[in-house]
Amino acid sequence: MRYKPFRLLPMPFHSLLLFSIWLLLNNSVSAGHLLLAFIFAIIIPWGVASMTTERPRIQKPMLAVSYVFLVLKDIVSANFTVALLVLGPLKNLSPGFVAIPLDIESELGITLLASTVSLTPGTVSAEISEDQKWLYVHALHLEDAEELIQEVKSRYEKPLKEIFGC
Repeated sequence: MRYKPFRLLPMPFHSLLLFSIWLLLNNSVSAGHLLLAFIFAIIIPWGVASMTTERPRIQKPMLAVSYVFLVLKDIVSANFTVALLVLGPLKNLSPGFVAIPLDIESELGITLLASTVSLTPGTVSAEISEDQKWLYVHALHLEDAEELIQEVKSRYEKPLKEIFGC
């Protein structure tokens, strides 16, 4: 664990936010509420500072914006596909699980990938392996497992790796 020197305000923005929200929720700027807001603004961030982890920075913000629009487009498109599948004969459905090998290493990247898969109708992220090397996905209609793996990796994982530079 990396040594962090003691700071009165380890998270200044959070302290300011806590101070402001306390006063807004109580709708008061009396001396007692100012003192409590100040105490909370110091103690809470100080108490949780050791629990924070470094988050990866967005390396390519424009790619992140286009990724959001890609996911929105895929959500709309998949809604129509799933609607047609569900309204059709159930015997045409062939659900299945797929294990997708992960190249992305950051926890945030893995979480965003799993969330993207779950947001897209017809697929749900079921689990991430303990070693964070596999994402298990359930598909409502699975014709070709390898095709689904390649689609997730090229369409979602590759841009996320570029966005976060990992």
